[in-house]
Amino acid sequence: MLNDINSIKKEFFAFRNGIIADGLRNNGDPHQYIMGCQLVDVIAIASRVEHSAALAQELWNDSKHRECRMVASMLYPCEIIDYNTAHDWATSVESKEIADVLCHRLLRRLTFAEALGFDLVASSEYLVKYTGWRLILNLVLNGNIKNLPSVKDAVLKERVAQPQQDIMQLLDSISEEL
Repeated sequence: MLNDINSIKKEFFAFRNGIIADGLRNNGDPHQYIMGCQLVDVIAIASRVEHSAALAQELWNDSKHRECRMVASMLYPCEIIDYNTAHDWATSVESKEIADVLCHRLLRRLTFAEALGFDLVASSEYLVKYTGWRLILNLVLNGNIKNLPSVKDAVLKERVAQPQQDIMQLLDSISEEL
């Protein structure tokens, strides 16, 4: 079982894909280190890692490394993460890909996910708002929204604000499911 950041990074190196890494760089991925690992490979690596909050936080703190950010969200035990940590992670994403993985692998499983999602969509920062809508979409798709009228109202309000295209796509997906 892998239990330290160096062992995990060696696994990323073993699964590196230069074509994917170059494509991500050419499309503006902000990370300094990109191994080009596919999500399925990151999931496989995560399955061999000891899940712990300390290790997950150490990996999340390595914001220059794409794969560290991805795997961190798979390793933090959802039953012990607190609201402030989840909020800090959600407000520090640096790309839509990281937001998507974070929401799908960790945030949607939290008991306070709905409240977190509403807090995030209220942000004026694009990636924070995107993360919030992505989280709400995950919750809607899984039937884990308790306050559907609030979601409908928030979607209508956001549409009036004429959001960017990818947020509009999330709103469309949420509306289709409601």
